[in-house]
Amino acid sequence: MKTEYEKILPDRGSSFRVLRWRSNEDRFFWHQHPEYEIVYIHKGTGKRHIGQHISHFEEGELMFIGPNIPHLNFGYGADTEHEEIVAQLKEDFLGEVFLQSPEFQEIKALFERSKQGVSFHGKIRKEVAALMLRLPTLQGFERLLLLLRILQKLAITAEFTVLKINGSAYESAHREEARIRKIYTHVEQHYQQEIDLQKVADLVNLTVPSFCRYFKKMMRMTFTDFVNEYRINQACKTLNQGQSVSDACYENGFNNLSHFTKTFKSIIGKTPREYRKEL
Repeated sequence: MKTEYEKILPDRGSSFRVLRWRSNEDRFFWHQHPEYEIVYIHKGTGKRHIGQHISHFEEGELMFIGPNIPHLNFGYGADTEHEEIVAQLKEDFLGEVFLQSPEFQEIKALFERSKQGVSFHGKIRKEVAALMLRLPTLQGFERLLLLLRILQKLAITAEFTVLKINGSAYESAHREEARIRKIYTHVEQHYQQEIDLQKVADLVNLTVPSFCRYFKKMMRMTFTDFVNEYRINQACKTLNQGQSVSDACYENGFNNLSHFTKTFKSIIGKTPREYRKEL
């Protein structure tokens, strides 16, 4: 789908931008920008939709997103307080030869990985979270030094997962963005019931076969896979709230516990009971 272009300017007297952002807004903001972005979710849980990757994020999530990768605002649909700290910077924020210096070769490799989207976990996530909280309190040279320290820590850790995103896959007109938004909203409103494919196709004025081809072309996944991933991410939220596996199944659009378990494992990598046990 066509993404909205977000214009980002560095903070006054700085070569990059830092913001501490609080929101529980319902604005659908599918957007992209040429800046790299470090995102730390200080408070809240929700949907992580970056490129074709859809998952559920928890409080404390730490991500590094490369340039021009379309993503949904993390506060979208939040039903609790949402707060994130974000650092946004261009590749040449310290000059065109910045990444050519031998001291920055590990950071250069990190920048390259970020073009597929990177999520961090374990000890490094806690360490960098503490630094991200300090970042908005500093100015000038001290803030720059802290950003470089954060980048170096992210560059040398092995505690990361590459999200395998292809940001260049999303190019179309604003009309397509409106279509996808209609589909996304319909799934959000009806995922707990059986979703009629004909009704969804009618929403965007397509026949069912044309809709299926269109959706797969735009989203790089089938509509069924999209709905299943959305339902499973909602099920994760249900399990995080302490409800049973059975409740997570039937309250999120599945009518068969065996099918729910199989789908959950294929998407999350573990069964619902294993996931619940680890909470």
